[in-house]
Amino acid sequence: MRKRTNNGRKPVEGSLFGDDDFEPCMPAIDLSKYNFDEVFGRLAKSDFRRRFRLNDEMKDYVTEKGLGRIGMHAADIIRKRLAPAVIPNDGKQTPMKGHPVFVAQHATGCCCRGCLSKWHGIDAGRELTAAEQEYVVALLLTWISRQL
Repeated sequence: MRKRTNNGRKPVEGSLFGDDDFEPCMPAIDLSKYNFDEVFGRLAKSDFRRRFRLNDEMKDYVTEKGLGRIGMHAADIIRKRLAPAVIPNDGKQTPMKGHPVFVAQHATGCCCRGCLSKWHGIDAGRELTAAEQEYVVALLLTWISRQL
């Protein structure tokens, strides 16, 4: 498959999330109803999880887009990449960089169904419920907001 080009210059990459003028696909999550202190305490004991940080470029991206839009991105990523009962490339579906949500997934143990089971007690082999998806998105947004 050939990449589109911009008048013979550099390849033009499509946006992961399309245009910015789309309607929200989920209601805003009330982060105040969650207390993640215990989860973050456990994650802090892991050398691997502790090493993840948002770089300045990602912090600027979050600031520019706003936490609400990042929440929509997170909900879409979780729905497509983590929520299905069967994920063909489970354990390899989440890039280590490229978007603040991907970094947050690794930092919080929400990157694959194995980690989700280990860190959050949400078993693999079945589709995530709407409440479980909201929990994951709320956790990711909380981690991202703590990075700013």
